[in-house]
Amino acid sequence: MSLSERGHSDARARNRFIIINAVRFGGVAMVMLGFAIVRGLIEWPYAVGVVIVLAGFFEVFFLPRFIVRSWNAGNRNSR
Repeated sequence: MSLSERGHSDARARNRFIIINAVRFGGVAMVMLGFAIVRGLIEWPYAVGVVIVLAGFFEVFFLPRFIVRSWNAGNRNSR
């Protein structure tokens, strides 16, 4: 593996790490917003808060796995 290939690989890994963590932080923000709505701190309907909380939990726990699977599937197709 040449130095440029390793640098490219390191940059790709760093960018993927940043994307995964941004998705997780976004999910945590959604959960916090949803809980604020559910508790009545923000005057939106209760059902909207519940939907936002559930979407946030999905984004934190499942969406990163789907993203990684799609990246891995793309690597298999390019070989």
